[in-house]
Amino acid sequence: MALEHSAPTARAVRDAEETTCCIVGGGPAGAVLALLLARQGIPVTLLEQHADFDRDFRGDTLHPSILEVLDEIGLAERLLELPHAKVRTATVPTASGQAPIVDFSCLKTRFPFIAMMPQSRFLDFITAEAQRYPSFRLLMGANVQELIEEGGVVQGVRYQGRDGWHEVRARLTVGADGRFSKVRKLAGLAAITTSPPMDVLWLRVSKHPEEVGGVMGRFGSGAMLVELDRGAQWQLGYVIRKGSYKQVQAAGIDALRQSIAALDPTLADRVHEIQDWKQVSLLSVAADRLKRWYKPGLLLIGDAAHVMSPAGGNGINYAIMDAVATANLLTEPLKAGRVTSAGLARVQRRRELPTRIIQTIISGVQDRVINRALDPCTAFQLPLLFRLPLLRNLPLIRELPVRLIGFGIRREHVAPEIRNPVAMTAPVEA
Repeated sequence: MALEHSAPTARAVRDAEETTCCIVGGGPAGAVLALLLARQGIPVTLLEQHADFDRDFRGDTLHPSILEVLDEIGLAERLLELPHAKVRTATVPTASGQAPIVDFSCLKTRFPFIAMMPQSRFLDFITAEAQRYPSFRLLMGANVQELIEEGGVVQGVRYQGRDGWHEVRARLTVGADGRFSKVRKLAGLAAITTSPPMDVLWLRVSKHPEEVGGVMGRFGSGAMLVELDRGAQWQLGYVIRKGSYKQVQAAGIDALRQSIAALDPTLADRVHEIQDWKQVSLLSVAADRLKRWYKPGLLLIGDAAHVMSPAGGNGINYAIMDAVATANLLTEPLKAGRVTSAGLARVQRRRELPTRIIQTIISGVQDRVINRALDPCTAFQLPLLFRLPLLRNLPLIRELPVRLIGFGIRREHVAPEIRNPVAMTAPVEA
């Protein structure tokens, strides 16, 4: 059935293209979904509003479940040839020193670690792979401003590029444009929100070659520090009470340096590298999920459908699992040109419960651990199960957090029938 064109708008549209699937947002969810669809010969256009993927302090964690997905389509080994750091443990301070609370070596997988890789490098890799397929088109600098909606059905988007307005018309439009989703706002979809008790200041200091990597948490009176191994650097997450950034900033950069050094004295010899607030990036922590992830002709996935707290590092994992489930469930309907609201509802049903469960778990951790750690009037202690080796080493307590972080709840696998790419209609240079 041919796509019906809408009445002319007041603005001059330079051109209109037609595709089968238009994905808004070139983050992990959008890029992986575009790749999986392009491998099946489905015409897909990926719109990214920025000129490149290079943004500082985006999520850089590739969980074992993500690496398994890439392995299923033959890309994991090539990806891991790119520079990255492997995180095999996460530790917290105890009376006897740093104690592991997560050890990925116990996971039954080819990839018993989290790969730390700049998100821009990952996205460049995924989109370069997608560009091998003639059905894929990537448009950078495409700032979506309108949904094209006719007869109650979303038929595509209008976006602003450097040279004016353009249209992309599609049988299915996917909003994968992150926590500040424009598509979500344009669609008017309502969300259920929670109020995490913290914000995070991201910054970096150098890492000595002899230092053991991994993820480490440090707690002090009213403060918390997370250290992520980034190869030659430590990426630091300085956790503060919600809305307190102005007070932290007013205290001065030297007070921030002193607090970091007090939380982890081993960093005292390099906190001087933090020279001014331009090196500090504020993440205003939020968490929510849409009541409904779709409307006719439109589906939202990843942070556009459910904003995840950074606690536990679940955002990218759940976004990519959404993308895999979407590809598994909608590849055949897209090929047949019959994407129904019932089909979109199946994606939400598949992914909503895992999202709700992990958000509930993380909310509990934030309230019972992080909120207490950030209370300057309370002497903070870790929960008993982390402080006592006998409890910490029980198989269930040892393995459950590892599986939750490494695989998530209901990890997705690429369906066997779409693991192999369809034959290309024309040769494309790698």
